[in-house]
Amino acid sequence: MPRRFELLVFDWDGTLMDSTAVIASALQAACLDIGLPVPTDERARHIIGLGLHDALRYVLPGVPASIYPQVVDRYRHHFLAREESAPLFAGALEALEALEDAGHFLAVATGKSRRGLDRVLARTGLGKRFHATRCGEEAASKPAPEMLLELQAELGVAKARTLMIGDTTHDLQMAQNAGVSSLAAAFGAHPRAQLLAMQPLACFDDPEAMWKWLAQNA
Repeated sequence: MPRRFELLVFDWDGTLMDSTAVIASALQAACLDIGLPVPTDERARHIIGLGLHDALRYVLPGVPASIYPQVVDRYRHHFLAREESAPLFAGALEALEALEDAGHFLAVATGKSRRGLDRVLARTGLGKRFHATRCGEEAASKPAPEMLLELQAELGVAKARTLMIGDTTHDLQMAQNAGVSSLAAAFGAHPRAQLLAMQPLACFDDPEAMWKWLAQNA
């Protein structure tokens, strides 16, 4: 059966890895350390996937940018202490192997730093599965389309043959801005209703359903 999509681009946190709670709690702990207002869980989860400065502007309105380095330092401290407690979602390893074996190009578009993505790719053993990756400091922050446009250009894949898979409206808006189709992972950072408003091809409440859709429809 011909593949509908040649290139499958995955977000990382909240899509492949169950890490949204780790990120949110690390951000909240960082704010508490410095004496800044502690964001709610919903507000802390909303920024997942954004570039660093865009994320801090949203979650800490009115806080001067000169304070950001302190927040980042404390966030990294708390995140690194928690990072290894975040597992891949069930079935991710097997699903990615099957999709690669089926002939798809696999890629990652993430707000993570290059150092952070390389570290987690090494820990999970998934580095060998991805044909290309883009990180937060390497292109304009989501929802700008640059990450997707650069991945398509690098791998020589047309827009109509590219699919973005993510758990936030930032991911799905990036897909819209790049003119590509998307899937929504409602088991990650953003609520299902917000994801559906972005008109993805499908929206999934659990990873197993998403892997099955990709195997049958991608």
